[in-house]
Amino acid sequence: MATLCRPAVAVPEHTITQEETLDLARRLHARHPQLGLVLRLIGNTGVRIRHLVQPLHETLRHPGFTRRNAVYEAEAKVHVPPVVRRALQHADLGPEDIDLIIYVSCTGFTMPALSTWLINTMGFSPGTRQLPIAQLGCAGGGAAIGRAHDFCLAYPQANVLIVSCEFCSLLYQPTDLDVGSLLSNGLFGDAVSSVVVRGAGGAGVRLERNSSHLVPDTESWISYAVRETGFHFRLDKRVPGTMDMLAPAIQTLADRHRWDASALDFYIIHAGGPRILDDLCRHLKVPPEAFRHSRATLTERGNVASSVVFDALDRLFAENALHTAAQGVIAGFGPGITAEMSLGTWVPAPAPGTANGHRPGAEERAAST
Repeated sequence: MATLCRPAVAVPEHTITQEETLDLARRLHARHPQLGLVLRLIGNTGVRIRHLVQPLHETLRHPGFTRRNAVYEAEAKVHVPPVVRRALQHADLGPEDIDLIIYVSCTGFTMPALSTWLINTMGFSPGTRQLPIAQLGCAGGGAAIGRAHDFCLAYPQANVLIVSCEFCSLLYQPTDLDVGSLLSNGLFGDAVSSVVVRGAGGAGVRLERNSSHLVPDTESWISYAVRETGFHFRLDKRVPGTMDMLAPAIQTLADRHRWDASALDFYIIHAGGPRILDDLCRHLKVPPEAFRHSRATLTERGNVASSVVFDALDRLFAENALHTAAQGVIAGFGPGITAEMSLGTWVPAPAPGTANGHRPGAEERAAST
């Protein structure tokens, strides 16, 4: 079975604290009729600090969509290669061992996708397959894990590299003054992450089953309005209550695998906001501590879109407290409203001096794919 190895995660050097965010909202929107509500909502996010790809004064400027997208591409080419190299090291693989690159991002656009540039510059084979994922938003990380799992089920000796590059700060729109947009200005942060799914060998989360679930007639709840000034994020006030609709999908997935969704050993959940985590705890009847890795991501990074699940997963690896065959779920939520979910069991790293599983050579993998 395919194994999700340890992710590599990086954040830009520039930061903004919650106190700075609140002060900024008071200064920029002093006459906003719902300023008090906005300040309370931002204060309740639990986000202590966020990272920005540009200094704050540049983030607050809007030089136009063309310039912003150029910043996205340039910064992605700076920040992505180091996390890719670390992810490959975690998986004990090289670029030549990768059969598919899944590139996930909803905060900038390039064509061809950045995976093409990675293949051309980092030693990947020209025959490497590519799968860009953009319009699933924050659910993109969970979807990438599911599609990597599917690929490895079809080609059991294949290896998949997932790359998530999210510069949410480049979506700041100074003219968007609705409550949802102002809340988003205090919630989203920037991060880059990468992870390998090995078809054979490796340590981490052995993927067992994946599933997708779309809540009917909610496509307008999370969306982009695409205008001359770029992507304008739209967030419906009903979004925080979506766990009433998505929690049953997690329970159904676990039931199909004859697992108990309320008695798993680990939970890697998209940290879209504190209410989402609190409500899911209530629905699944698990203590808040069960979502500690997702809560830590929200506190120390903010909502970093498709990179949330990889940042939380990296914290699970760092904790190093799971027993062999521990059962868990990884779930990303995003526009649609969509849930992308995977179940897996924990496979610890081998003892020092032992082999880290079979590593197929290029000819063997070519025969299988």
